[in-house]
Amino acid sequence: MASRLYAWARWTVRRRRWVISAWILLLAVVGGLGASLHGKTSTEFTVPGVESQRAQDLLKEKFPPAAGGVVRIVVAAPEGATVTGPAQQKVLDDALRRAARVPGVVAVSQPATSGAVSADRTIAYSDVRFEQEASNVPQSAKDALSTAMQPVRKAGMQVELGGYAMNPQTKAGGPAELAGVVIAFAILAVALGSLVAAGLPLVSALVGVAVGVLGTMFVSRFVTMTGTATTLALMIGLAVGIDYALFVISRHREQLADPEADWEESIARATATAGSAVVFAGATVVIALAALAIAGIPFLTVMGLAGAATVLIAVLVAISLLPAVLGVFGERMRPRRRERPDSRQGRAPGSWGLAWARTVTRAPAAVLLVGVVGLLAVALPARDLRLGLPSYASQPETSTQHRSYDLLTKGFGPGFNATLTTVVDTGHIPEDQRETTVTKLRGALAADKDVTAVSPPVSSPAGDLTLMAVVPKSSPDVQATTDLVHRLRQNSAAVAAAGGTLYVTGQTAMAIDVAGKLADALPLFIAVVVILALILLTIAFRSVLVPLKAALGFLLSVGASLGASVWVFQQGHANGLLTVAATGPVPSFLPVLLIGVLFGLAMDYEVFLVSRMREHHEHHGDPAEAIAQGIARSARVVVAAALIMVAVFGGFIFNEDPIIKSIGFALAFGVFVDAFVVRMTLVPAVMALVGRHAWRMPGWLDRLVPDVDIEGARLPALAPAEPGTPESRTDHELAVRI
Repeated sequence: MASRLYAWARWTVRRRRWVISAWILLLAVVGGLGASLHGKTSTEFTVPGVESQRAQDLLKEKFPPAAGGVVRIVVAAPEGATVTGPAQQKVLDDALRRAARVPGVVAVSQPATSGAVSADRTIAYSDVRFEQEASNVPQSAKDALSTAMQPVRKAGMQVELGGYAMNPQTKAGGPAELAGVVIAFAILAVALGSLVAAGLPLVSALVGVAVGVLGTMFVSRFVTMTGTATTLALMIGLAVGIDYALFVISRHREQLADPEADWEESIARATATAGSAVVFAGATVVIALAALAIAGIPFLTVMGLAGAATVLIAVLVAISLLPAVLGVFGERMRPRRRERPDSRQGRAPGSWGLAWARTVTRAPAAVLLVGVVGLLAVALPARDLRLGLPSYASQPETSTQHRSYDLLTKGFGPGFNATLTTVVDTGHIPEDQRETTVTKLRGALAADKDVTAVSPPVSSPAGDLTLMAVVPKSSPDVQATTDLVHRLRQNSAAVAAAGGTLYVTGQTAMAIDVAGKLADALPLFIAVVVILALILLTIAFRSVLVPLKAALGFLLSVGASLGASVWVFQQGHANGLLTVAATGPVPSFLPVLLIGVLFGLAMDYEVFLVSRMREHHEHHGDPAEAIAQGIARSARVVVAAALIMVAVFGGFIFNEDPIIKSIGFALAFGVFVDAFVVRMTLVPAVMALVGRHAWRMPGWLDRLVPDVDIEGARLPALAPAEPGTPESRTDHELAVRI
């Protein structure tokens, strides 16, 4: 691999003008398509085949008005008044009549006649049903509803909007995310010692992210995609794009520290060695993200593929556009303060990375024990992991969705926001028995100890479908509601005996079903990812113990990250610091997503770190010194890369969307633990304990595994600079032209 990348990089540098032009053209074409022909993102996380989704499909087929999106208008009277007072009632009735004239609205309920007024008459709600599905209700219609209710606000009443159709769109690119990029630039400047060198990883990463995200937007025209998919592509693409460029540039500048090194040769060698690690690490990220399709959940598959495509583009940028740009700068990438390597030791004196490696390997067993016990302690809260989807309680406290949630809880109890919809298919029940069957079912549902009320049945025009709303006593995000859904579904036996079918659906039931589906897929996904790690690292390092150690370390990182996520989002610690509006279950797809993303990112550091160890071992054959020199030569880059990842992911912690917030936190914490505790501490400790055995492989396996040479062992020695070459003389002119 290194030899081919070496030849490719030399070709790229010598034709840099064409390479850069091609990327600019690609960015323009993809940008134009994404900006002008993008589709509409969805706010719904649906899973085909689960009971709640089958019920929704049945409603669309047999009772379309009941399948439309709902905006719930919640009204609260001013202090000392009621919503049923003559003046308030008149203003509210007039406003609801205007709401009924909003395009797309098919029905508007009247609070006074539908029992939608609280016992103290201070809070009421009206359901506005649209002909479109919830995700297809246009923003213009929601704005029109808000405008129609303006006279109610002027009359002194509070008006908030909730309901399925008010699910907020995921947004990214705010001040917090921008702050993460600024911090990343500062880290790059310190790590590379040059503002110009620090800017190149950001520029190359932004090009890759722009192509990936804009391409994803264009694909959304043909594929149903959640807003989270685009944000995930932005998050991962930016982080890995910066890191991959940092790996190549730092290797290039390290080589140029030798004043006799030729810059063109250095670019080729940096691309061949660090670029090989980038290709290998990027391949693991791409495969891990694409493996999210194993769960069999379309929205998760699309998220994984969108992230994988962006990572693939980041790899291509790092091995094509970046060498070309480095060729433009030529000699200007050479460090001003050139450290002359010690010829006897092959290292720069005074390296803190070397000191750290010596410290860790001095008592490797104790370091390993403390590290593992510490990570297991952090992972302990993951025992109580509860999966779900955030309710409106998790939205920012200033949002209308959160305020509507609070008003409904205050007026009608905590379970009102968890209202379930039971759908009874009575098409195969004799007509004279349908009413009796439904009445018995309603009584059975109402008899449950955790049910507050069951609404009167509503039948479809054809009479073959009946709906009843079930109001639990508990809120959407607690285990009692999940248990209730499972118990209600047990009532299906009596309905089935009569020839009918009972379904339990609604937003709460859908969240429970999605969580269950993902929990079932999690063991298989973990097994696939771990096996994948063993295979890829065996190929990369031609070792058995190194891949085994890497996989076990990865599992420790995932466990710690999940434990921290449960501690914060589910148990409510540090909520104020992280602006978490309310505790709730961990997003159901977070564990799968975390495993896929963190696996790839962990392998980045593993490949870059251990490849430097193996490179030294290949040349000198001393396993102990290989550990020390591998850490010394890669510590600064790995630490900088990890801090950049933490900064970029950490910026998303302050996103208003609770799902993006939790993903950003889990990835930032996971990368921090994996880089600083697992890779920089536990890895050298384990390597010191196993010694020379780390680089051994059974003969039969050695013959089966291909030799990819990611360390560049077969490359020619670094050639000295040739003075007066035409290529070096055109740098400034070409830079001006570009």
